[in-house]
Amino acid sequence: MTYVFPPPTPTAVPVDSGGLFPVRRIFCVGRNYAAHAREMGADPDREPPFFFMKPADAIVRDGDVIPFPQATTDLHHEVELVVALLHGGRDVAPERAAELIYGYAVGIDLTRRDLQAAAKAAGRPWDMAKGFDRSAPISTIARRIDGHALDRGAITLAVNGQMRQSADIADMIWPVADTIAHLSRLVELQPGDLIYTGTPEGVGPVKPGETLEAAIDGVGRLTVTIE
Repeated sequence: MTYVFPPPTPTAVPVDSGGLFPVRRIFCVGRNYAAHAREMGADPDREPPFFFMKPADAIVRDGDVIPFPQATTDLHHEVELVVALLHGGRDVAPERAAELIYGYAVGIDLTRRDLQAAAKAAGRPWDMAKGFDRSAPISTIARRIDGHALDRGAITLAVNGQMRQSADIADMIWPVADTIAHLSRLVELQPGDLIYTGTPEGVGPVKPGETLEAAIDGVGRLTVTIE
C-alpha cells in the first residue's frame, strides 16, 4: 500500500552507551511531589496519581535551542526524572515494575502556565498547556545498571546559573515502581514509552535568551536554551 505522503521520521533519543531509543508515547505524572502540589494550590495527600500526555515529537534533545512558544506569555520549567520502558504490560505489580525499565533520563516538562490556568478555571483539559511543540526536552538516556527502580538522587534545575529547583527523587509521592503500576492499570504499556515522573517545588517562568541546566545524580545532565 502506498502512503498519501511520506510518514514522519520516528522520534528517538540517544542512549549513553550508543544507539537510539525509539519513542512511542510520552506520559507525564501531575503533582508527584508534596511541596510542588502545595505551591500549585493542591492537596498533597497521597491520592492516586493522575496522568497527561505529550506527543512523541515534542522531544527536544540536549543542547538544542528552543524558540519561545507561541500563544503564551508565561512559560514555566519543570525538571523531572524520565523513565524509558523496554517492555510493556498491563496490570503490572509494583514489585515487577523494574523489569520493564530500560533506563532513565533528565527531562523538563515545559508548560504554558497561563493556558493551564485558563483551562483549570474552565474545567477543561490541559492538552494545549502541556502538549505543545518542543515541550519535552530530554537528556541522553542512561541504561539501568541494576534490577531495581531508581528511588533516590538529587534533582536540580538552574536558569542562567541561578538555582530554581532542588530536591531529591526520594521525595516523590508515588515512586517509580508505583507510578508504572498505576499507569499500567489505565493503559497497556509498550516498549518505547517514556514516563515523566513529576516535578519538585520551585517551578517558575522562563524568558527568551535564558538557558536551563537540569541534572539528576546518577542519571545525567540536560541543557537547553530558549530563544
